[in-house]
Amino acid sequence: MPEIQMPKLSDTMTEGTLVAWKKKKGDQVSAGEVLAEIETDKATMEWESPEDGTLTEIYVEEGGKVNVGDRIAFIGGEGEEAPKPKEKEEKEKKLEAKEEETEKEKPKEEEEKPEAPKAEEKEKKNAVPPNAEKKEPEAEERPPAAEKPEEARVKASPVARRIAAEFGVDLSNVKGTGPEGRVTETDVRAAAKSKAAAAKPSVPAAVKAGESARIQLSGMRKIIAQRLVESLGPVPHFYLTIEVNAGPLMEAREELKSAGESAEASKITVNDFVLKAAVQAAVKVPRVNASFDGDAIVQYADVDLGIAVAIEDGLLTPVIRAAQNTSLREISELAKDLAHRARNKRMKPEEFQGGTFTVSNLGGMGIDSFSAVINPPQGFILAVGKITKVPVIDDCDQIVVGHRMSLTMSCDHRVIDGALGAEYLKELRHLLENPALLMV
Repeated sequence: MPEIQMPKLSDTMTEGTLVAWKKKKGDQVSAGEVLAEIETDKATMEWESPEDGTLTEIYVEEGGKVNVGDRIAFIGGEGEEAPKPKEKEEKEKKLEAKEEETEKEKPKEEEEKPEAPKAEEKEKKNAVPPNAEKKEPEAEERPPAAEKPEEARVKASPVARRIAAEFGVDLSNVKGTGPEGRVTETDVRAAAKSKAAAAKPSVPAAVKAGESARIQLSGMRKIIAQRLVESLGPVPHFYLTIEVNAGPLMEAREELKSAGESAEASKITVNDFVLKAAVQAAVKVPRVNASFDGDAIVQYADVDLGIAVAIEDGLLTPVIRAAQNTSLREISELAKDLAHRARNKRMKPEEFQGGTFTVSNLGGMGIDSFSAVINPPQGFILAVGKITKVPVIDDCDQIVVGHRMSLTMSCDHRVIDGALGAEYLKELRHLLENPALLMV
């Protein structure tokens, strides 16, 4: 069986952090069984074993970062052992053996050094001849200051030195377990693991009154920061906001409840109506379902709907593929399933990659209205606020209680002009204020 390599779990992932192993060396594993937790540039995800067999070797300890494609483990079949070191590692071992021979020859060289001059010869050299004039005694010659002993050279194999440089480990602080205290690769990896564990806070430090805490960015927060800069810098944003009469939506929702939704079926929410309307409006105005690509605009045949889902570490946008072919009920079930698996780290990489536009709804968190940042290379993102009771003037010029909902469309001006965005929002308002059109 091949060595297990760091998988590419997102379209922008170049390296991953091995957060935790769910199995230990020697355990039996089955294909599809959770093997480890891996932090990508977008989320921390559970990763399933691609093979059946025994977890024979673990090459990356918890907390270690490796590039996509580098080996992280070996799952062997019955009686199968991990592969022998590669040619490069064999060369390093030869260098290690050569270095050991050099160190053994050093004591012999020290024995061959000339002996110090004898005391008698020194006295003859310093004796004064009898006829010599007596001179003022010169300052007594002081023996040369003893040379300071060189700091003991750390004995370490070439492999250990390379690994130490890679992980930033100070070899002088590593206790060697090899012959004559020699530092081995295993010693360095153990020291690197201890260093990573010490640097990684298990729980964010509690902040007392008058004190602050510095919390290290996770890989996901780093990529969110990077993507926001990439979006707000090069992408020329502009914003269009509408207020929708949400009364008909509330009535449609109540009708579904009174009709008696089956116990096993999930309830259709107002957000499900919004998602369906956003997709159907993009079908009616297809030019908004596009992205900017250098010297061209790419207009997509399918509406791949991204749904912003808040998770513990940040944000994920699972995608409903070809959403134009799904019913209101299907969109409702797919959205709930994707959101549940996103929060429980059960998503597959292909389920949150791509998307032609995104809907972000913070109405459930009490937000009246907001402007969202476009997720490149998408052409727009729709921000949905909460439904609010407000006084409105009806057709008879009477002040009555009404329900209003704010929606803001953030547009990439390279793809969508103001008039095109307004056309899309006009169609969206029509659908939301006539929800029966969404149930056919």
